[in-house]
Amino acid sequence: MKIAILSRNARLYSTQRLVEAARKRKHTVKVLDPLRCYMSIAPQSFAIHFKGKPLGPIDCVIPRIGASSTFYGTAVLRQLELMGVLTPNPSDAVLRARDKLRCLQILATRGIDMPVTAFGDNPDDTSDLLAMLGDPPHIIKLNEGTQGAGVVLAEKRSASQSVIEAFRGLYANFLVQEFIREANGSDLRCFVVGNEVVASMERSSAPGEFRANLHRGGSAAAVELSDEERRVAIEAASALGLEVAGVDLLRSSRGPLLLEVNASPGLEGIEASTGVDVAGAIIAHCEARHAARPAPPKPRRGKAAKGLTAI
Repeated sequence: MKIAILSRNARLYSTQRLVEAARKRKHTVKVLDPLRCYMSIAPQSFAIHFKGKPLGPIDCVIPRIGASSTFYGTAVLRQLELMGVLTPNPSDAVLRARDKLRCLQILATRGIDMPVTAFGDNPDDTSDLLAMLGDPPHIIKLNEGTQGAGVVLAEKRSASQSVIEAFRGLYANFLVQEFIREANGSDLRCFVVGNEVVASMERSSAPGEFRANLHRGGSAAAVELSDEERRVAIEAASALGLEVAGVDLLRSSRGPLLLEVNASPGLEGIEASTGVDVAGAIIAHCEARHAARPAPPKPRRGKAAKGLTAI
């Protein structure tokens, strides 16, 4: 296969591992900075140039789109989809996962349990909004934050109101959630590829920190999931249309709770903690998807085919 990886930085661990795994399996692979791709759009005709040249044939694209380039990155990914390129994570699925509010609304319709979440806009409604959640502590998080950034723990109602006022002053969209105390600052990262969890780890927060993100000093170790945790992770990724996803769960007194779904999950922590070749699993899944695709129709010969343009 000819594989493209959409990534702003070819030196990132996750990007390098995908390149290594693809080459190990004898594929041609190229890293494309989505911000260096530019597109032309015309009726029934779509094209992409990269660094001054037309982009050659691609069988599969693996998106590694960061939060800062969501809009443009998903536009490039959508253009590749329109050109017939296979991807395990379509552009619309990436957008569903990136918007935390939309993600939770979709998953709630599937009956997936999660911390009670509230969302509002008008300052006059803050008191009633917090009343909908119940007593503090509350978790207040930016709607499009990543790696634990923009997540605040408010121990008192007055603190919740102050943080909400501060976020509104920045014209930021945010969610307010119940705090799951029995999780003890730990969460589960379930790495879904296709319709199975290929690796899982438990992340624990550093002393004095409530966020378990490794970027916040947390630690991680391989963990065995229950059947229910595995089912929730797979169903959450499927509901959003993602074939490669990092699904974060909390262990609570009422069972596994969905925290969030990441459409571009990092590979370094999960591979180091579990010893699983996650990059290889992603490439193998793309191989299977490509092999299962129906062969493109053969172009018609003769006068009827004159003037037809391949896209």
